[in-house]
Amino acid sequence: MTIGKIIDGKAFAAGLRDKVAEGVVGFVAQAGRKPGLAVVLVGEDPASSVYVRSKGKMTVASGMESFEFKRPDSIGEDDLLDLIEELNHDERVDGILVQLPLPSHIDEAAVIGAIDPAKDVDGFHVVNAGRLATGQEALVPCTPMGCIMLLKDELGDLSGLEAVVVGRSNIVGKPMAQLLLAENATVTLAHSRTRDLASVVHRADIVVAAVGRAEMVKGEWIKPGATVIDVGINRITDTEDGKSRIVGDVATAEALAHVGAITPVPGGVGPMTIAVLLRNTLVAAHARAGLAKPEGL
Repeated sequence: MTIGKIIDGKAFAAGLRDKVAEGVVGFVAQAGRKPGLAVVLVGEDPASSVYVRSKGKMTVASGMESFEFKRPDSIGEDDLLDLIEELNHDERVDGILVQLPLPSHIDEAAVIGAIDPAKDVDGFHVVNAGRLATGQEALVPCTPMGCIMLLKDELGDLSGLEAVVVGRSNIVGKPMAQLLLAENATVTLAHSRTRDLASVVHRADIVVAAVGRAEMVKGEWIKPGATVIDVGINRITDTEDGKSRIVGDVATAEALAHVGAITPVPGGVGPMTIAVLLRNTLVAAHARAGLAKPEGL
């Protein structure tokens, strides 16, 4: 039985971070300052705190300035919006990222909408979403951008390939479909309520699973030789020993007998997200300084 290739997201992300670090050196030489990334963390969520620390370390390692703003979960929405406005006008800051989720009393859409689109390195602002949808230059959400990079590295030209994206979130599914369309793939945006989802997935040369359900996409759904990008991060508990583990949206063990290549969970798409965040910050810094985007990014 042929086993599909495992796509090494960690290695690709490390290479992208190296390219960003090289680009930062060039930017400093031209602009006379370092690019700056501001991360806003509201509350004490353990997972978010770990993620923000990791972002900060990698930002500094790439040669950029890292600015962290920690606020209690009791902060009022107006106070948070005031902080965003300050960062919008801070010339040291090229990228603003507000770590989600936010406390329930704060309107996430209002906070995201308050970020200057030119500094929206998460790519969530409606202006960047609209630019992406209409084929214009935009800051693109990090996870789907990382997925498209992995796909192009694995397959080269995506023109004419049939792609199915399972999941329609604003953060992954919708921008992923737009990125695939921009590469001239034929795209179906499916979801948990798609009729006969298995047959829809089975016709795809490319499957991007981003539905948030543990191992929902079964191995037998996959067309032989297809390339699968598994965006899912789901914690499940084994019934036998009671231990928990992280799995994706694809039943990987089953899928390996069918796929041409697949991203693992963990170690596939995950490492790409922070690497692309750094890339987006560097791209934003160049745009704000009136400089051309670095080659290869």
